[in-house]
Amino acid sequence: MEKGIITKIHKTFEEYAYEQDGVDFWMARELQELLGYADWRNFLNAVDKAKESCETAFEAISDQTALAQNQKLTELRDWLLPMLINGQVKVQDVEDEISMAAEENAQYGKRR
Repeated sequence: MEKGIITKIHKTFEEYAYEQDGVDFWMARELQELLGYADWRNFLNAVDKAKESCETAFEAISDQTALAQNQKLTELRDWLLPMLINGQVKVQDVEDEISMAAEENAQYGKRR
């Protein structure tokens, strides 16, 4: 698509936006017309394909995030476990390091 066409559609797209409580939204019937769909069914089909693409992209991002978190935890385990086993450090000595890898809002306590 040419840059001029994309700019025109974007500008028009923003003109169709509504705002309520700080949230932008669009009316589907207006978008149908804006995007040149004469048949509602064809427009819904395009919307469904867009939803699937977004879900696939979100899943890929979630998978990458999980892999990165697993890698960090693996590195922390590989660094910490040998020192704990050899008595080089005690849990109290490395609590700050452990908290960096812990979940942000998690609260950990001693087991009873």
